[in-house]
Amino acid sequence: MLIAARDAKAKRFVYAASSSTYGDHPELPKMEDVIGNPLSPYAVTKYVNELYARVFSNLYGVETIGLRYFNVFGRRQDPDGAYAAVIPRFIKSLVHGEAPLVHGDGLQSRDFTYVDNVVQVNQLAALVENAEALNTVYNVAYGENTTLIELFRQLVTNLAEFDEQIAYIKPVFGPERQGDVRHSLASIDKARSLLGYQPAYSLGDGLKLASAWYWDSMK
Repeated sequence: MLIAARDAKAKRFVYAASSSTYGDHPELPKMEDVIGNPLSPYAVTKYVNELYARVFSNLYGVETIGLRYFNVFGRRQDPDGAYAAVIPRFIKSLVHGEAPLVHGDGLQSRDFTYVDNVVQVNQLAALVENAEALNTVYNVAYGENTTLIELFRQLVTNLAEFDEQIAYIKPVFGPERQGDVRHSLASIDKARSLLGYQPAYSLGDGLKLASAWYWDSMK
């Protein structure tokens, strides 16, 4: 894609980076300039993408902006794919009256980010005119972390409004997943400052909207 952008003389290339780039670095919140060792092959590929983007900016003058997404969720997210995210998987189980599987003890935490916030920051990255905002990477998140147990409870509360029996479902706990980060929380100060990013949807707002959409689409 970078080669195609260069050959087409595209002015700007905005690409999907990932919070997995932070790897085993323990510091919270995650700051863009401080990363650790990758914990999975996927994380390696996402970091390499950032290196390629930096080189293309330096050598060919392509403006690049990388967006490190943190646990994006929302309507239309596939609960059945090989890389299905936890929220649609939990929702699918609950809608069908089944106990969701929680890997580990459920106390691991993530910075869940509603898709409309992500749309906002993608638009800002595409249109920003400040030269200082270019040729770098940004965290795309809400800026708060939530444990999987608390996530499960919020989803149960939302979906029980459609079927009161869902309130009685309990999760099933399984083994931890290899390569999983224990806690993830983003600093979004850089995106606020240079892109003007102001996430409009909290986790609670997004979960209510997503729960209603999945209920309608799965029933």
